[in-house]
Amino acid sequence: MRCPKTGRERWFEHRDDLTGEHAGGDAGQLIFALLFFGVWVTDSFFLRYTTQLNGIVLSPVRKPIGIVLLCVAAYCAWSGLSIVFGEVRKTPAVIHRGVFGVVRHPIYLSEVLLYLGLFLMNMSLAAGVVWLGASVYLYYLSRYEERLLLERFGDDYRSYAREVGMWIPRIRGK
Repeated sequence: MRCPKTGRERWFEHRDDLTGEHAGGDAGQLIFALLFFGVWVTDSFFLRYTTQLNGIVLSPVRKPIGIVLLCVAAYCAWSGLSIVFGEVRKTPAVIHRGVFGVVRHPIYLSEVLLYLGLFLMNMSLAAGVVWLGASVYLYYLSRYEERLLLERFGDDYRSYAREVGMWIPRIRGK
C-alpha cells in the first residue's frame, strides 16, 4: 500500500506476518508525545505552575524510581520493536518470546512508563494529566489491536491473553 503523502510504499505493509494497527494510532501517539513533552518541559522548568509535589515527594525518593522506570521503558521498547520488526516470520503466529512472554503490549507499556518516569523526575501535575490521557489512548489502541489479533489467531491469541497480562505481568504459580 502506498502512503498518500509520499507515494512510496510503506515498508511494513507488505509483511504478512504483521497483523496491523489502528489507522490513527501513530498520529495519536505523536500528538500525545509532543503534548506531554511540551507541557512537561514548559511547566517543570519555566512556568512551574503545577509542580508543588516536588516539595512534598523528595528528590532522593522520586528520581531513582523515575530512572528505573525510564530504563524499563527503554528495554521494553527496544526489545519489543526488535522482536516485531527485526525479523520476518515465515508463518504468522502469536509472539510469545522475550518481553511478549511477560506483557502483551510492551511497546505501548514503554510509552506509559516513559511518561511516568519523566513525571516522577520533575512532578508537573499538568504533565500528569497528559500522561493519564495518553495512557487511556494507549489502552484503547491495545484493545483495538487485540480484536485484530483475535480475528486472525483465534484460540491461540485467546489462550495467550489468559496467560500473559496486557500491561501488568501476571504471577504464575508452577
